[in-house]
Amino acid sequence: MQLFLNTLPSKLVLLCITTLLFYASSFAQQNDTAVKVCQPSIVLRTFYGTASFYSNKFSGRKTAFGEIFKQNKLTCACNFLPLGTWIRVTNMVNGRTVIVKTNDRLHPKMKRIIDLAKTAAVQLNYVSAGLTRVKVEVLDKNPANSE
Repeated sequence: MQLFLNTLPSKLVLLCITTLLFYASSFAQQNDTAVKVCQPSIVLRTFYGTASFYSNKFSGRKTAFGEIFKQNKLTCACNFLPLGTWIRVTNMVNGRTVIVKTNDRLHPKMKRIIDLAKTAAVQLNYVSAGLTRVKVEVLDKNPANSE
């Protein structure tokens, strides 16, 4: 091994490898954010149930999370997940999905698992039906702000 490292061609090869590794690591650091945004979030848990959407009378009211409810935000109410949890909701009827943040609670006697803001319900295409069967996947972090 000592003999190999003392020759000029081996030193050049070692220098080239070191230089390539340095540039590759600096390139990865510069583009780290872009790579993370493209990666899907890890699904921690999955639930199935019925989804509804908010009535317009709730617009402007304070949510359990302390935010003001707006129908045009991608938010939802859920009784069994911590507030601030990001979830992917899939309409089991048509396969459409949307990612929302839990920021409110349903009435304690409600049998539905989720109540979506109207924007999210429109994206899932079930507004005319009023209710739909959904799959709720808990995500490990906010996919829009992955860092």
